[in-house]
Amino acid sequence: MASISHSRLYGWEKKVQLESSGLRPETLGVHRQEKCAVRSPLSNKMGHVGNVDVLSLGPSKMVKAQALTSDVATPTPSPEMEVPSLVTEEKEKMLANYVPVYVMLPLDVVSSENELENKEELRAQLKQLRAADVDGVMVDVWWGIIESKGPTQYEWGAYRTLFQMVQECGLKLQAIMSFHQCGGNVGDLVNIPIPKWVREIGKSDPDIFYTNRRGTRNIEYLTIGVDNMPLFGGRTAVELYRDYMKSFKENMADFLEAGLIIDIEVGLGPAGELRYPSYPESQGWKFPGIGEFQCYDKYMKAEFKQAATRAGHPEWEVPDDTGKYNDKPDDTQFFKADGTFLTEKGKFFLTWYSNMLINHGDQILDEANQIFLGYKLKLAAKVSGIHWWYKVPNHAAELTAGYYNLDERDGYRTIARMLSRHYAIMNFTCVEMRDTEQSAEAKSGPEELVQQVLSAGWREDIEVGCENALSRYDRKAYNQILKNARPNGVNRNGPPKLRIGGFTYLRLSDDLLRGKNFRIFKTFVRKMHAEQDYFQDPQNYYHLLVPLARSKPKIPIEVILEATEPLKPFPFDTAADMSVGGDFADLLDNVIEKVGIFFQ
Repeated sequence: MASISHSRLYGWEKKVQLESSGLRPETLGVHRQEKCAVRSPLSNKMGHVGNVDVLSLGPSKMVKAQALTSDVATPTPSPEMEVPSLVTEEKEKMLANYVPVYVMLPLDVVSSENELENKEELRAQLKQLRAADVDGVMVDVWWGIIESKGPTQYEWGAYRTLFQMVQECGLKLQAIMSFHQCGGNVGDLVNIPIPKWVREIGKSDPDIFYTNRRGTRNIEYLTIGVDNMPLFGGRTAVELYRDYMKSFKENMADFLEAGLIIDIEVGLGPAGELRYPSYPESQGWKFPGIGEFQCYDKYMKAEFKQAATRAGHPEWEVPDDTGKYNDKPDDTQFFKADGTFLTEKGKFFLTWYSNMLINHGDQILDEANQIFLGYKLKLAAKVSGIHWWYKVPNHAAELTAGYYNLDERDGYRTIARMLSRHYAIMNFTCVEMRDTEQSAEAKSGPEELVQQVLSAGWREDIEVGCENALSRYDRKAYNQILKNARPNGVNRNGPPKLRIGGFTYLRLSDDLLRGKNFRIFKTFVRKMHAEQDYFQDPQNYYHLLVPLARSKPKIPIEVILEATEPLKPFPFDTAADMSVGGDFADLLDNVIEKVGIFFQ
């Protein structure tokens, strides 16, 4: 058993090894526990964390097999990790429940002119976050700013100044490689287009951009149809992204080596998400429209034709019965109850459409892995929380975005399986939302969607992170996040059954830092930390960062598609066991606010 429970294998590879040993993986799952000797990050000795039961095959990275196998040298704590003897065994156990909290910086913290403005105001805000025990911040590193002057002409000065400021304030950093346009999506109040010289190429070849059925172009991200087409001065789109990340590494090497940057989230589509731009507000989409497929540029159409021909159907074309952005599913021939999506042709198209997205993410993450190899950080990819029309059989809005997810087909575990070969985090949105807050006509299911997607990541043994989709300051939203962060609550004897790797709050603003809002937020951070003191080093809460290893061999698409088999999600509690309070706490807050106003 030891060779299995301490296996470094992930996902499908682990499944193969388990089955070859005569065991079925579902009989082990994330709920099977065993005693495991680990080096306590709060001491210099090897031993059990009290009598901690840790997850041998589960999602929790504080006990991830790669970090805990007996044949891997465990790092000796550095002097700054030494903790006074007042740290009790009980406290040590509770730290295994600690979920770090990060805050997204404003979209234009570095302006479109590549300048870091309002430095002192920003520094003061960062210090406020640090005083509130926030663990770090996340920032978009915009392609459209850095490479704006011309091909391979990178200018990193403003971002270096920003990173230095973050470091001086004692915060960690999550950096997003933002290859998309800022503007045109929900919540975008800033406009930062992709580089002008790329858009100029698009004037002579507009098919480098995503295109809907009526021929409308979307210039916020290059179509994945040109991923491997040398249309950009002899470079392909993937090579553009690769060269940008290489330059980032070269110019931020000191910050990488110092451990400031702990995550590199690789932008893989609009809004930085691994999806198609199926619901652009800039083209008139309004919630809860089903959106439109984005595969009508000549490169994507050619890809589909080749795939259909190989499958023995050269007569098949991309669909023309899919409706418009603001249609409801039943308005279309494709999504209605007995529609095209259920036919052989429809299933083939949807499989091809979603597989193209998975291959896109896989290829770019492989490049990122080679670039950041050996640094103590993790790669991440963001998946969008498309919760509307989740409760109808066709899941229309998810399908147009590229998530081929149906009641009888899992569209997210395939993504998680692909991410597993890169040791990458799956970052998911909308964890603050509740079903009861959504309009009935939208047939939304954010709670069920979050449960499905997080379970998909954990079943493939990858780390999952979360974000809120919309800015919220209320206790109901924070309590929902707390529930999803530890779906089965805190374990006072060690690691919880389930735990996300981290949460990033959207986003830093004057409203967040004001009065009642900031008081509640500070309480939220404390609860995410399981009522424990702030620790700068992730090892203190069993979130071991090891040098990034080379990606495992490419997983055959046939093996990835085995993950479409629907599995029951892990059970989630109905409410958080550590909350920021409810209606009575809100009442007290209102009294405090009024008293404060009176004395002012």
